[in-house]
Amino acid sequence: MIIKSYELFQVPPRWLFLKITTESGIEGWGEPVVEGKASTVAACVREMMPQMIGKNAGDIEDAFQMLYRSGFYRGGPVLTSALSGIEQALWDIKGKHSGLPVYAFLGGKVRDAIGVYRWIGGDKPEDVRADAAEALSQGFGAVKMNATGPVRWIDSTRHIDAVCERVAAVREATGRHFGIALDFHGRVHKTMARMLMKELEPYRLLFVEEPVLCENEEAFIELARAANIPIAAGERNYTRWGFKNMLTRGGVDIIQPDVSHTGGIWETRKIAAMAEAFDIAVAPHCPLGPIALAACLQVDFCTPNAFIQEQSGGIHYNTGYDLLDYLINKDDFTFRDGRAYPTDKPGLGVVINEAHVRAMSAQGHDWHNPVWRDEDGCIAEW
Repeated sequence: MIIKSYELFQVPPRWLFLKITTESGIEGWGEPVVEGKASTVAACVREMMPQMIGKNAGDIEDAFQMLYRSGFYRGGPVLTSALSGIEQALWDIKGKHSGLPVYAFLGGKVRDAIGVYRWIGGDKPEDVRADAAEALSQGFGAVKMNATGPVRWIDSTRHIDAVCERVAAVREATGRHFGIALDFHGRVHKTMARMLMKELEPYRLLFVEEPVLCENEEAFIELARAANIPIAAGERNYTRWGFKNMLTRGGVDIIQPDVSHTGGIWETRKIAAMAEAFDIAVAPHCPLGPIALAACLQVDFCTPNAFIQEQSGGIHYNTGYDLLDYLINKDDFTFRDGRAYPTDKPGLGVVINEAHVRAMSAQGHDWHNPVWRDEDGCIAEW
């Protein structure tokens, strides 16, 4: 399993794929990307990979320690996302070499399926009733939607009314027990978030996500006291050390590590174990491509406190593309009754359509986050 070479593929709609090849010809795939900064992460992978050439792909913990610690400066979205994609590819190689799925190395399966949810609406959700009804008809048991557009520190209560009206429409279209998750996306500041959560309490939400930015995570405790709605956060936290304060301080009910950002599969499993010790659930973040989803599912199937999985099928970022476009084995990642099921395929379980990847890499992408401003022209959180 000696690493011989690697290639990067920047493919639409906004993804970056990594292929690592061993001297014996085993190929492993990973997805190292930061949404809107794919080229930056690609440059970081190119800086890291010379250290991996000639190393044993099976020594995954050592690879993490070397890439994370030997650079002196560590952490943050770019460095850990580059590391995450490399680490995923190493697991893919290790599984293919042994003929086992990744979850078999991490204690084995603890479940036979994991629930998934579907995104509805867009960045500025308007009429989500029809999308929610469609998701229900497709067998999904839960959806997630953005709560609102730009919101100032203290803003008009019309924002609160508009959010509640949209949630009420989704609840009416889906019934009392359907899961509705509401992503505040860090757009809402503490005071407005507290007011919103209080008003939303009667709708029995599955969770609210990032009610405030993770930089203000001390506010989670105050928000948890304001309303009886589970709080989810963690997509912008990296490695065990980035989750330590969140878990010990309290206020968060669900953590959302991203397997393509937080340090990889093994690091995410360690974070989940830390959360289990605090009686906190895990719902991995994944609005990305099929390799990232496959990596998340490997974690889900061996993690007892994982309860639902995000996926980007039908998400507004992917307009014109499908989540499974780059896979040959699409059926293995087709959801049934709103659930994903494990396969016994080795490694991550993905069979990549490399010819299509290469063709679309020639097209590439230059996707960047939008820039939002408040009504008064001040920069707003996207």
